[in-house]
Amino acid sequence: MDSVLETRLKMTTDLCFGDGRELAAGIRSGQFSSVEVTAAHIAQIERVNPAVNAVVTFLPEQALAGAKAADEALARGKEVGPLHGLPMLHKDTTDTAGIRTTYGSPIHKDNVPVQSQLIIERLHAAGAIPMGKTNVPEFGAGSQSFNPVFGATGNPYDPSKTCGGSSGGQAVALACGMTPLADGSDMGGSLRNPGNFCNVVGFRVSPGRVPVWPSLTAWSGLSVQGPMGRTVADVAFLLSVIAGPDARSPIAQSEPGSVFAQPLERDFSGIRIAYSADLGGEFPVDPRVREAIEGQLAAFSGLGCEVADFSGAGASRPRGDGPGLPDFGDADEIFKIMRAWSFHHSHGPLLAEHRHQMKDTIIWNVEQGALLSGADLGRAEEMRTTLYHAMRHFMDTYEFLLLPVNQVPPFSVDVPYPMAIDSGDGVVEMETYIDWMKSCYYITVTGHPAISVPCGFTPEGLPVGVQIVGRHRDDFGVLQLAHAFEQATRVGERRPGVVAGGG
Repeated sequence: MDSVLETRLKMTTDLCFGDGRELAAGIRSGQFSSVEVTAAHIAQIERVNPAVNAVVTFLPEQALAGAKAADEALARGKEVGPLHGLPMLHKDTTDTAGIRTTYGSPIHKDNVPVQSQLIIERLHAAGAIPMGKTNVPEFGAGSQSFNPVFGATGNPYDPSKTCGGSSGGQAVALACGMTPLADGSDMGGSLRNPGNFCNVVGFRVSPGRVPVWPSLTAWSGLSVQGPMGRTVADVAFLLSVIAGPDARSPIAQSEPGSVFAQPLERDFSGIRIAYSADLGGEFPVDPRVREAIEGQLAAFSGLGCEVADFSGAGASRPRGDGPGLPDFGDADEIFKIMRAWSFHHSHGPLLAEHRHQMKDTIIWNVEQGALLSGADLGRAEEMRTTLYHAMRHFMDTYEFLLLPVNQVPPFSVDVPYPMAIDSGDGVVEMETYIDWMKSCYYITVTGHPAISVPCGFTPEGLPVGVQIVGRHRDDFGVLQLAHAFEQATRVGERRPGVVAGGG
């Protein structure tokens, strides 16, 4: 490689893989300009994106103009926000005023919103500069980021595999150094699954931690919006910007975002945590996932934690003086009822006119929702309440619960979902297109915060994350344990080969 080109590439790489909070601080202090940082990320997108197809709407000229204005504001001594001059990509299911937002659907392929969602308002008010949008599954459904508008997004560690979803394009952009920080959303695992598949961090925060607006179902906490990053510290930094109360969300939590700007260091000596590979035999898990996680359990012990294993048969039995694992037997029905109702409410009006433009799995989900009765919804809420209290009781003893994020490693990008899982004890067929995500959506229905942190790799070199679940609304505690584990293992520092290879 030409020495000048090699030097330029190294400078670009150094900026593109810098911590987001340090880049933002460097821009504010004058260590480097917003134009330099933005230009480096634009160059990285142009170089790497053709290999992975993560960025689907790209606005380099607009981003550079915003960066120039950010630098001029600093030169004038203007008071600026914590993200001032920092370029970012946004998820293509999140409305951004004046920027095409398609939701991965041909119905909305030319949609340009006139109003941004609250999370985007906060990011831009803090000084973030939009560079474009990243790929998603159609309407964010299915945790495999492909759609008929833009095609599929490949995994940066093996582009023939999926990156997960629905925040899949965001996870790939982070892993490839194309954005320093990322916003996302999570119903059944859409922040956690792609974080897991792409060796980055995805945090499903407690409902109301990041207010969602506009929303037709403002009282629902099934779906949340939250942060992604290459490090837990960056996720906490971004959460400090996007969290906090807002009167437009009736479930918004009152704590300010600034609580997440505190140091993450903590002594975990004597802290009791639980681990379960399968929530007591509730779902099958690929042995490669289980081996990667169990190979790192010693890291938690090394932090001083007392780890109790609740995997397999007998998981409901007490361990020592602690309770048995909660009964998750109703979790599948709870989630599928609530999800079907949500899909029918959100997408039902489109079905009559645009059925031919919607994928089969969405049609199925909408039609399942149409069959629900008030009694069905009431039963789901009652079962969910029972499960919440069982979790609350369990976590009075165990402050954290460790689980797989996904039940399988990244699978072929050419299929919509894995049709079966071989757990080593037999092959289990998947009845629906989301059954391989139970390890995530069973936690969704409890309302507890959960984060995906890089944990290891399969023998094939595919990423595996661990899911850390915390007590009700203890988002900061989850970040603290995730940070400690990340610092002890350093798994997230392994970059994907596609970055070296470029396009």
